Amino acid sequence: MTRQRRRHLIRKRRTTTGLALVAAISFIAGMTDAIGLILSGDFVSFMSGNTTRAAISFADGNYAHALTLFGAIWIFVLGNALGIVLAHRVSARRAFAVLSTVAILLAGASVVPADHLRLQFYLVVLSMGMINATVEQIEGLPIGLTYITGALSRFGRGIGRWMIGDRNPRGWLIQTVPWTGMAAGALAGAFATHYMGKDALSIVALVAIVVALATRALPRPLHLHFQQPIVHRRRDAL
Repeated sequence: MTRQRRRHLIRKRRTTTGLALVAAISFIAGMTDAIGLILSGDFVSFMSGNTTRAAISFADGNYAHALTLFGAIWIFVLGNALGIVLAHRVSARRAFAVLSTVAILLAGASVVPADHLRLQFYLVVLSMGMINATVEQIEGLPIGLTYITGALSRFGRGIGRWMIGDRNPRGWLIQTVPWTGMAAGALAGAFATHYMGKDALSIVALVAIVVALATRALPRPLHLHFQQPIVHRRRDAL
């Protein structure tokens, strides 16, 4: 086997594994988003929607709801930041560390008393922020796990490029994977909530820990490969 052929097979294996992981994590995100929306009436990962809702609530004089949503936006941002910090502080099995933390947060949210719904909402939002740190890229291409609007936008632009003669589908066909995973997860989450109420959060926590355990079978280099490298600026370059 030639070196070029070996590199091609390794790259193909990495891509296939990464897309399978993206599909599984997007499924978790879709389940959580559907459950959170049904339980709270607000989005737990769609912060563009929460921004618009917060503005409308503020204009309508519903300041409490507006502040709750603005708080959710910043907690989502915090979750993304904490996910990156956790992923890069762990020397190995980064996806496992982040997904395990997400599962713990979701399990905690599932046992929050009924009179503390805002705490439950914020715990779920925090988990959805963190889950984005599990996979940031596939072969150098950006992947959104909860930001499906971006994936659909990249997919649509890819179709446009194909229509004008660009025959390289590598960068945009994979964008259908997170959407498909989220759509399937949202359907599962909606049915689970219909039959189980807030106990559906414990089911998605269980799914998260199963996926986390599955990532332990991945070799360490793959965990590193799915995340953007940290660039440290030299002091003498400042």
